[in-house]
Amino acid sequence: MPDRGGNPFEGVTDFFSEMNRMRELGRGDHAGEGRQRTHATAWVPATDIFANEGDLVIRIELAGVRPEDVEITFSGGVLTVSGVRRTELGTSGEESFYIRERFHGAFRRAITLPEGTDDGQIRAEFENGLVELTVAGGVRGPEPRRIELRNRSGDPTTRTLG
Repeated sequence: MPDRGGNPFEGVTDFFSEMNRMRELGRGDHAGEGRQRTHATAWVPATDIFANEGDLVIRIELAGVRPEDVEITFSGGVLTVSGVRRTELGTSGEESFYIRERFHGAFRRAITLPEGTDDGQIRAEFENGLVELTVAGGVRGPEPRRIELRNRSGDPTTRTLG
């Protein structure tokens, strides 16, 4: 039988954000910063997710973003951090960049939290370009339930693991 107790973050997902990041890296799309960004093309900030004494902690790196330009929402079990990083550089057309690696414009990070999480468990703080979200008791989610698989073909069912 597989070990079910090894990953306390089972159920915490950020699939679409990671797919978006991989698409951007695969294209090497740093030069297209001037185009209009949408939810599908928003840059994805670096994020750490870890346990701290039973709490789920999410740290999102937002260097150069003002707190008033960040929006945090929670709906349907999904925590979303979005906003915009503004820049005055490159808007006049007179600058000649040799290297421009920092993303500007809209950003979005969506994380599915463990089942049973409610908004009263979530605390958000901003300091020095780092958003820290703490989900009180977020590591102690409900235990997964085993679903019986019935064989409708009538053949006896046997299963050997490992």
